[in-house]
Amino acid sequence: MSSVNAAQALVSVGEDGRTALACGDERLSYGALRETVARAGGAWRGLGLLPGGRVMVFAPDSIEWVVAYLGAMWMGGVPIGVNSRLNPRDLPPLIAESEIRYVWCEADAGPAIAQATSGLPVRPRVLVPGGALGCEDWRQILAHAPKPDAVRRDPEDIGFWIGTSGTTGLPKAVIHAQRAAKPCDAFARGVLGLTRDDRLYATSKLFFAYALANSLFAGLRLGATVILDRDWPTPERVLENVKRHRPTALFSVPTLYRQMLQKQVAAEIAALGIRHYVSAGEALPAPVRSAWAEATGKQPVSGYGTTETLCLMLYCPDASRRLRPTPLTEVRYDEGHESGVPQRIRVRHPAVAKGYWKRPKDETEGFAEGWFLPGDMFLRNDDGTLDFAGRTDDMLKVSGQWVSTLAVEQALLEACGDAVAELGAVGVQDADGLSAVGLCVVAAPGREQDAKARLESGIEKLPKFKRPRVIRWIQTLPRTPTGKLQRRKLQELI
Repeated sequence: MSSVNAAQALVSVGEDGRTALACGDERLSYGALRETVARAGGAWRGLGLLPGGRVMVFAPDSIEWVVAYLGAMWMGGVPIGVNSRLNPRDLPPLIAESEIRYVWCEADAGPAIAQATSGLPVRPRVLVPGGALGCEDWRQILAHAPKPDAVRRDPEDIGFWIGTSGTTGLPKAVIHAQRAAKPCDAFARGVLGLTRDDRLYATSKLFFAYALANSLFAGLRLGATVILDRDWPTPERVLENVKRHRPTALFSVPTLYRQMLQKQVAAEIAALGIRHYVSAGEALPAPVRSAWAEATGKQPVSGYGTTETLCLMLYCPDASRRLRPTPLTEVRYDEGHESGVPQRIRVRHPAVAKGYWKRPKDETEGFAEGWFLPGDMFLRNDDGTLDFAGRTDDMLKVSGQWVSTLAVEQALLEACGDAVAELGAVGVQDADGLSAVGLCVVAAPGREQDAKARLESGIEKLPKFKRPRVIRWIQTLPRTPTGKLQRRKLQELI
């Protein structure tokens, strides 16, 4: 297999004069992007970055973020996007474990990171656009850097890392190979039919695999325009960006789709020319899907993927909830599995990761010969499609029968309609120490009594073994920065 450079594969497609990146009032063409990424590579080389050396990119999404990230990759370095909402004081353990030698951040965080990491055995160099106390001036270094050729690497050499969201345990650093970036446009091309004329907008941030792969990487591989935003997404902010940039494809998460419906901005967004809505990160509740389709006239495409797969591996284009493989994805099942019982599946795709950093047990369990074994469960249908059934620990055996907490959630959300803002079901032990379903519920503002009545009615319609035994009414569900429900914290609340 010939040598490759992931950054070069991403920036080499688009036509010089076309807009590659848009963020606020800033625009960067493909021609300027190629030149600036090469110069950023020269800046990293001048700083001493070697192939395989790790660079933390810790900042809100921006054009400069992308340039610094791809520039490190251009020189064979390994960039790692990190949630910019973390407290800089919490970074030293991550920096030490990951052996990070450079931190690229913004001026407001730079001095705090420099101080927090001063006691580490190997202190990283902190780069800040414009400079700051205890930090080096990235823009000054960039302005005087040469534009070297991209460092060619073996396709299996490490290209970049992504951190898992930590929904069910400690976050892990997922190691992706150089080869992983190139096929990231397969879903956008093969399922959505996107081309260089499209404009892709992900509400999730670039430290999240969903946005990094399916918007940034896919958009660049298409030669299309990728829309970025520094601010954290809200319904109002999404509407503002849609008005300003007129995306043709929106990638978001169920929580935000629900919020946009509640804030009544969905119809206004739909009138601005979006052709495709994609939902991923967690299962899209049927009531949210149907309400979105009614408000916009378009069915959202549900996608399933993980940090380890980088790209979306499964998708459903309609209300059937039945998932099928995305282009380039292979699915493998355990033969002889009992019919009607959820099972784990193995997936293979050119973007599947190499493994984890310093997690040998998890790596051995999850990866083998290019296949990855997610921790999620699926029901296999006669037509070859799959129904998502939640994670392995979301399956309970109650009164001798299997119960999917996800299925309980879906049924009760449908029963409660707009009276309930959100709810989450988890496995608990009842007063007798037996397995049961527990439920945390958030009522829509001003709808508390209506929500309780609808929930009670919905529970009565469930088979007895599926009915929640413990119910807690709370103000908000615990979620990760990427919007995923934190079920372990939910269990603590119950």
